[in-house]
Amino acid sequence: MDERTRLIRDATRRPADRRPVNPPVERATTVLMPSAAEVHDQTRGVTYGISGLQAHRALTAALCELEGAQEAFLTPTGLSAVTVAMMAVLEPGCEVLATDAVYGPTRRFCDRFLKRWGVTTRYHPPRATAEEVMAHATERTRLILMESPGTYTFEVQDAPGVARLARERGVLTMVDNTWAAGLLFKPLAHGVDISVQALSKYVGGHSDVFGGSIAVADPKLARRMQVAIDDLGWFVSPDDAWLMLRGLRTLAVRMPQHHANGLDVARWLEEQPEVARVLHPALTSSPDHTLWKRDFSGACGLFGVELKPGPREAAEACLDALELFGLGVSWGGYESLALVAHARTADRSFPLGLEGPLLRLHVGLEAPADLIADLRRGLDRYAELTRS
Repeated sequence: MDERTRLIRDATRRPADRRPVNPPVERATTVLMPSAAEVHDQTRGVTYGISGLQAHRALTAALCELEGAQEAFLTPTGLSAVTVAMMAVLEPGCEVLATDAVYGPTRRFCDRFLKRWGVTTRYHPPRATAEEVMAHATERTRLILMESPGTYTFEVQDAPGVARLARERGVLTMVDNTWAAGLLFKPLAHGVDISVQALSKYVGGHSDVFGGSIAVADPKLARRMQVAIDDLGWFVSPDDAWLMLRGLRTLAVRMPQHHANGLDVARWLEEQPEVARVLHPALTSSPDHTLWKRDFSGACGLFGVELKPGPREAAEACLDALELFGLGVSWGGYESLALVAHARTADRSFPLGLEGPLLRLHVGLEAPADLIADLRRGLDRYAELTRS
């Protein structure tokens, strides 16, 4: 046997008496089988790399444990988790009810793609009660789409109440659970049918990987998800699956620190003269605090800040003065981020009641005192420009 062949063959052999802490990254399109019959026998395991190898299997098993799910599925992005799950259960002629605070790209998918596909989407106020949400349902309503807390304005929905009433009507429910990362809120345990999240955020945890997940408890729903993923051809690379598994291992350690840091900064902001209000459900001043306290076991580091009235340029100058907060989209990594968010809510159907510019902050793992000093620098600049 040629030396080159032997080295390649031996590199793929693993001793039976030891293993690495983490599963190996198996980069493979082709999976070699021991016999011709087994090449097409999927009951004997993975026969093609797109079905997922060791890192994929370890990640989905961990996600099932995290979410309390019967099955978990991986997608390349958080948005694709939402869209795959919706396409798996919807068909032309049916209807979706969605919170007005849904993630912007999800709204775009509903209003553009699903509309062309013959599916209608109607929106309700983010703080609508479960009864008010169900009052909008018709005989065509197939799915209720929740996001709790909502994007940018962080309203908490009564997901257990909506799930209970929807199930009585034969309507499916889905929650975008990215804010809680599958750890701080358990949609499936509260009766929700489908839990989706962007693993790019807190599960990945390091701002270096894209991914999404779909978790379900019902085997029939699981089959529908698998069929949709197969038909659409979604696949997550082994490297990305490995990175998300790495992040998942420390999620329960990182999230309490995000909770503590975020609340320290939010409480300080509430006391600042340039701030009109802080949009954070874990604050006792929040109108959503009671629901949050009932259903959630903690908070992450993401929340909104409404400034006192002033021009957008002053809000942008406020963020430009920051030295520790990065300026960028996404969130969920170890680093703190800031964003002017007011324009990103322009497509809402219901008024937000905002008088001043809206900021979105992600408080990372830095020392809160340093972040507070940085924000004070930015607010000083905002005050200077709004006075002039």
